[in-house]
Formats: sequence, structure tokens, C-alpha cells
Amino acid sequence: MVALPLVYLIYFFHLTAAGMLGPDEPRYAAIGREMARSGDWITPRLWGSGWFEKPALLYWMTASASRLGLDTELAPRLPVAITAVGFLLFYWWILRREFGCRVAWFAPLILGTSGMWIGFSQVGVTDIPMTACFSAAMLLALPWIAKRDRRAMPASAALFGLAVLAKGLGPVALAAPLVRGRHIPDWLKPRVLLPFFVVALPWYVLCYLRNGWAFIHDFFVLHTFGRLASTALAHGQPWWYYLPITAAAFMPWTPLLVLLARRSLYCDPRRQFLAAWLIFTLVFFSIMRNKLPGYILPALPAAAALAGIALDDLRAARGWLAACGILLVVFPIAAQVLPSAFLNGLSHAPRPAFQPLWLAAPAVALLAWLLDGRGLRLAAVLAIAGGVSAGIAEVKILAAPELDHSVSARGLWRQIEGRPAEVCLGNLKRDWIYGLDYYAGRALPSCDETPEPVQILPAAGDGAVVVR
Repeated sequence: MVALPLVYLIYFFHLTAAGMLGPDEPRYAAIGREMARSGDWITPRLWGSGWFEKPALLYWMTASASRLGLDTELAPRLPVAITAVGFLLFYWWILRREFGCRVAWFAPLILGTSGMWIGFSQVGVTDIPMTACFSAAMLLALPWIAKRDRRAMPASAALFGLAVLAKGLGPVALAAPLVRGRHIPDWLKPRVLLPFFVVALPWYVLCYLRNGWAFIHDFFVLHTFGRLASTALAHGQPWWYYLPITAAAFMPWTPLLVLLARRSLYCDPRRQFLAAWLIFTLVFFSIMRNKLPGYILPALPAAAALAGIALDDLRAARGWLAACGILLVVFPIAAQVLPSAFLNGLSHAPRPAFQPLWLAAPAVALLAWLLDGRGLRLAAVLAIAGGVSAGIAEVKILAAPELDHSVSARGLWRQIEGRPAEVCLGNLKRDWIYGLDYYAGRALPSCDETPEPVQILPAAGDGAVVVR
């Protein structure tokens, strides 16, 4: 019951305070909405043309929410937020069974209040659905890892199938830590393989039968294998890219990552498996030429589980928890700089001005120090998690309206929604194009080809402005 206010503030409070963000969210939302309207749940279509970048699970979630009458922003976002919370409940259950009650509270509180997990739970993109299904499948393999208990393997295989429906073949590659010498045949038995193929295969077969080579080329050649070796998709980054990204993703729990270097932590096969899962995910995506921050989201459940186990093992953790408490200062800072950073990049964001609210972070750090010193470690972790929920609420209240005004296409569209047939677009960043198309319900014409009385043109930085 103590965690319910935290869950609400982090995952559901002000969920639609900002409109569609970035290029992916409005594009996926438009495809899901079109599925709901057309009744064609096989072929993803963007403005009438097949769009085969991702498989269908997220589109089905958005389409189902649209059919239930959820509004423009809530239909794509609420199913993702529910998925994030639902996974945390499963995470608590499986960790309690495998590692005990304290770890079962530490790890979900850490994961559920880490920056990247929260961020991706608030937008209608594929990362949380894939990570939740993949991670649940990996965690269900823990009894097999520990003592070759095969009872959960069919359920694990079915969840791998759902992960493949969420984001393609990546989850199959990320499952490599399950390959364990002479025990590999356990995963090749019909009772295990059949649930995987029953869940994953039908959509791929049906989509191919309807769309032929166009589906194979776009989905597999371009967006699956093309991402491994080419930077043609403009996401090329250096090999070390995920080192700072991982540190930022785990905020404010980043200091606990240092505890994962202790050799004594890996004293049983289940812990070793979690470490292999974490390391392999980071290495796999570091090798890829194309890199995006969200690619490493599947590593976070393994990292949080190990951090929770490390906290449970430590005799005294007050210094580590106090360091996490200090890092709560990132939330009031983010409330100031996030809109500008989102639009122009973090390096161009203004320097944040000191506010007295920043002093709440050292106060929480001191509280965590005192609580852990009195043997109340769970209370100390809850204090930091409470600080995260307050910080997230502040970010939503202060930054979301500015994001809606300066970054989301919704703010622009509200200026012109009474004249949707008279709008054309200039040479805008694709974030604006996909967002404006989504709110218009159609692909808006280019001003170069079809001039209209209302034009949306580029503004300073990567902004946009309405010109009548």
C-alpha cells in the first residue's frame, strides 16, 4: 500500500500533460489508430502505405485502447504505462521466490524509480513492451538456471514470442546467456519451442502473405540486419556510447552500479546469469553501428536485480544510499533544462539556476543515512523512491507544459486546428512532421508542392512556427 502513491505519481499522474514527442511516438500512434479504424490488424499502415519498421504488438495495444474510446494521447501511452507497472509486479513476485523478501522490494523500487525505465514508460513506443516480455522470459528461466527445473520453460518461451512481436528478432539474440553447454537441448524440445512459434510466427507469416517482398526487405533487410552493420539510419555512435548512457539510465541509483563489481556477489548460478544478461546486452549493442539510448533498456532489470541483491548482502549501505539520495537533485534540474535539451540538445540547454528545492536532495540523503544506520534499509530505499516520485511530479508539472508548447506538435496544432484543410509544412524536422500529421489525421502537404494559406515553417534551432 505504501508504494501505491509512488506508482500513481510516477506512472499515471499527468500522463498526457505534453503532446506527442519525437518522431516515433506519433508515427506508431498513427499506425495503431489506423488499425483500429480499418479493422486490418495485420498490415501496419502509415497514411495508407505499408510501414514495416516494427512488428505489431504495440500497434495492437494502441488500437485496442482506441477502440475503448481513449483519447489521442492516452490511447498510445496508457497501455505502455500499465505494462511497465505490470512487469514490476511480476518482478517482485519472481524475485521474492528466487532471492527472498528484501531483494523483492529493493530491486523493483530501484528499477521502478530509475530514470530510463520511467522515461520510456511515459511514451507510446516499443521499448517497454519488448523489455517487459523479454525480461519476464529471462526471469522465468531462473529455476532452470539454478536446478534445471523445466516447468516454467514453456511460459518463458511464449514470453520470448511476445518480445519478438514487440520489436523483432533482437530478443532472440539477447537471450544468448541462456545457452549453457550440454543443456541447450532443453530449449529445443517441442513443448518449449511450440509456445514460442504459436505466439510469434502467425503475424509474420500473415504479414508476408499480404505484403510479399516489401515486408521482408523493409523489416528484415533494412530495419533488422541493416542496423547491425550500417549507419545509414543516422544513429551511429562510438563504442563507449553506452557507458555514460547506462550511468544516466540508472539515476538516481547510479552509485549502486559500483557494487556490481564485487566478486563475492556472484556466488550462485542465478546471480552469474543476471550478470551475463547485463554484460551481454551492453556488449551486443555496443558492437552495433547504430545506437540509441533505449536499446539498453533490457539490461536494466538485470542490473536492478543485482543491485537489490548487493544491498541485501551489505552489512552497512548508508554511504551508498546517501550518494543515491544526493543524486535526487537531477530532478529539479531536469525540470528547468528538459524542454530546451529536448529541442536543441543537452549541450545547448541553459545552465540551471539554483533553487532552494535542490536542498531536498541532501535532506533525503541524510534521512537514508540515518535509517540504514538504524537497520531500516527498506525504509531508506523507500525514502529515496519517494524523493524520485516527488521529483517526477515536479518535472511533469513544470516541464510538461513547456514541452507541450515548444517541443510537441500538439501546441502548434491547437493554433490551427480550426483550419486543418488549409495547412502545409515547410522543411521541418521530422519530429514536427510526424506529430502534425498525427494531429491532422492525414499526411499534410509540403508547402513547396502545395502552398496553403497556413504554413508551418522552421524556426530558431529545431523549432517550428505558424505563419498565416
